[in-house]
Amino acid sequence: MSNKEFRFDVKVYYEDTDSLGMVYYANYLRFLERARTEMVLAEGKSIGQWNEEGFNFVVFEVQIRYLKPGRLGDTLTVVTTNAGGTGFRHKLKQTIERDGEVLTEAKVDLVCLDKHMELTEFPDNVFV
Repeated sequence: MSNKEFRFDVKVYYEDTDSLGMVYYANYLRFLERARTEMVLAEGKSIGQWNEEGFNFVVFEVQIRYLKPGRLGDTLTVVTTNAGGTGFRHKLKQTIERDGEVLTEAKVDLVCLDKHMELTEFPDNVFV
């Protein structure tokens, strides 16, 4: 993935909102996860295929800032970029935008676990 960005659109449905018609805060985490899942697939293999091969990508830490609300009916874009890391921890920067305006910023640290749920290095051809 190097420094290129991956973009993924999410439509905001009624089920994604709170009583005020704004995206419920926890659903932003779901949008971020969907984008990461699709990003991995775009690199050549699904998350399920990686899991079958003994590589489980797990969120270790998330820092998130909510700047402005998404609203019912919006089409939001999750932008994911590589933020570095090591063989054992990978960092991503993700934003959720509406028409280019940043609504949410997140820093996500991932680790990789093997089939025994032990820490292992990421395979060479994912998150690169």
